[in-house]
Amino acid sequence: MNGSARLHLVAPQGLPEVREGDDLVELVLHACREVAWSWCPGDCVVLAQKVVSKAEGRRVALGSVTPSPPALELAGTTGKDPRLLELVLRESVRVVRAVRGLVITQHRLGHVFANAGVDQSNVPSEAGDECALLLPQDPDASARAIADGLRERLGFDVSVLIVDSFGRPWREGVCGTAIGVYGLPAVIDRRGKTDREGRPLQVTLVAHADEVAAAASLLMGQADEGRPLVLIRGLPFDGEAAGIGALHRTSAQDLFR
Repeated sequence: MNGSARLHLVAPQGLPEVREGDDLVELVLHACREVAWSWCPGDCVVLAQKVVSKAEGRRVALGSVTPSPPALELAGTTGKDPRLLELVLRESVRVVRAVRGLVITQHRLGHVFANAGVDQSNVPSEAGDECALLLPQDPDASARAIADGLRERLGFDVSVLIVDSFGRPWREGVCGTAIGVYGLPAVIDRRGKTDREGRPLQVTLVAHADEVAAAASLLMGQADEGRPLVLIRGLPFDGEAAGIGALHRTSAQDLFR
């Protein structure tokens, strides 16, 4: 059919529980062999943030955390565990809003979302102690390292996207969102192109990495599905594309800050 477009997405089941030091590249390749995925140059590998953070040792036992006075004060406002809030504050550059049961911060990586990405769901305890998981230290670097490892084994380039689930202002629910990228543009600038009527576009910036993350999230799920890996075919590879920071508005551009 002329003008048709297609993406092919596959979510292998059965990735094992990832632990610190695990070789994510080998785990991805093994999962792909299990579903007979035949690799092609430019394929896209989408990984849930949790598996990357676990492999990189970003799990923290809450028993090792001593809340600071600001964390204790924030706990009084929100009713949250002050140890968790201590981790939130360590990961944040500012608290945007705090109310009972909720704290919104600006993460050191630039994201503005709940709890600075500090999460306990699907995070096993450690010697009986509750644990929390932090975002990767540098998700763009993590994505590139995984892509480099796959290139060494496959002999060609693939893109890698690391995704998390974010809430959004003025909308209910969470949605798959990109936090690290290599080989795909985070943003596609359509300004200067024309619409179907020939009118030039003036403001259209496409959040490409977030669109891909949301598509992959449909297969990953948000609870106990156990599908933290999605493979996508049909996206152009761009090894020179800018990282995830291209998605963040500056304070001068933010009308709501």
